[in-house]
Amino acid sequence: MRSAAGQLPVTPPHHHVVTAREALEPLYLRLALEAEARLIKAGVEAGWSADDVVDALDALRREGDQPRH
Repeated sequence: MRSAAGQLPVTPPHHHVVTAREALEPLYLRLALEAEARLIKAGVEAGWSADDVVDALDALRREGDQPRH
């Protein structure tokens, strides 16, 4: 089954997949990598160094990992 999100299929449950997570993981990882590449490209095109962009993305991830009060 092809997903609307891209070229990687999402495995339907009747194809020996144990969990929905297992079915979605390949697509999730591909999309996460694609999103990061696009963000880095956009930052570099805006004039930031790749290192600065990666550092900013890391900081955003850390903030996202913090519990909200």
